[in-house]
Amino acid sequence: MPKTPIVLDAEEARELRRRTRASTVAVRDRLRAQIILLAAEGQKQEAIGAAVGVTRVTVNHWCRRFAQQGLAGLRDAPGRGRKPSVPTAAVRKVLETVARPPETVGRWSCRSMAKAAGISPASVQRLWAANDIKPHLTRTF
Repeated sequence: MPKTPIVLDAEEARELRRRTRASTVAVRDRLRAQIILLAAEGQKQEAIGAAVGVTRVTVNHWCRRFAQQGLAGLRDAPGRGRKPSVPTAAVRKVLETVARPPETVGRWSCRSMAKAAGISPASVQRLWAANDIKPHLTRTF
């Protein structure tokens, strides 16, 4: 039996069963739903971990999060994942600056924009590609 008792209402049980069966749900979400459903049946953490292929610590973590926050606790916590490598201010500066022509030449190049924004030319290229910006196709007169 899990350390944190799991009690499901009908709506939560229906949603968790849907997540375990749906083909469009991320694997991590399906795994978390399986953990909670097995815990609600009263299975021990070791048995749940063996059934879904995770450790007892992982089972305990998701059971505790579900007990505290409900279905919302099964989502990834904010702040997870890789942080942007280019500062937001530099991104804003590139996107604002590219709209007006440079003072010295006819149009922006990656290198001139990178120098003006204080970031690398590769970062400028990625920003332009992500925002579909093509300075060589803009009219400046």
